Order: sequence, then structure tokens, then C-alpha cells
Amino acid sequence: MINSEKLTKEIAKVLDEKKALDIVAIQTEEVTIVTDYFVIATGTSSTHTKALADEVEYEIKERLGVQPDHIEGRATGWILLDYDTVLVHIFDSESREYYNLERLWTDASRLDLSGIISPAQ
Repeated sequence: MINSEKLTKEIAKVLDEKKALDIVAIQTEEVTIVTDYFVIATGTSSTHTKALADEVEYEIKERLGVQPDHIEGRATGWILLDYDTVLVHIFDSESREYYNLERLWTDASRLDLSGIISPAQ
């Protein structure tokens, strides 16, 4: 089984390479038993959001040999890829603002992604 932090960082890299916006990783293992990390990112359109999800699924399998347990919401503004210890949330901007997961998980610490993603983030 791959280390959760390494998986999280690799997912962030893939999202950054595909030009996802506002990539955030939240360390949830201290505040919930559901998962260790959330990775949250925004796509610029529904096509971009779907492409981001497809690319994460493909690249993580290629790079680390790991596939998501399941994927939800491909036809919506919020796509979830469940890697068991890491949940990847890819939103369109409207859905991200509406659900505001960062606000819901303010008691969880953020994983430093500097050096992982472009400084423009």
C-alpha cells in the first residue's frame, strides 16, 4: 500500500500539470476516520473538470499503480475520486464556492504543496 502523503502529493502534481486551479491538500487523519487527506481543485469548465479527473485516474495508475476504489459525479460540477486514504474533489468554480469544503474542514491542517505545484497557485 502506498503512503497517503506520497499519493496526495502525486495527485496534486498531476492536477497542476493539467492546469487545475487553487489546488489544496487538507490533512484529515487527525479529525476524521474517513480518510487521511482531501485534495481539492477547480477546473475552468465542465470539460476541464472531467479531463482533470480522467488525468488523475490515468496518471496515478501509470505512476504509482493505484486505481480509485470508485468515482462519483462525472456528470456534475463535483467529481470525487476515492483512493481510500485520499479523497480527490474536483469542482467547477460555482460548485466549489457553494460547497466550500475548506470551510467545513478548518480544524484540519493543510499539507504544504510548495515545491509540488506551480507558484501561480
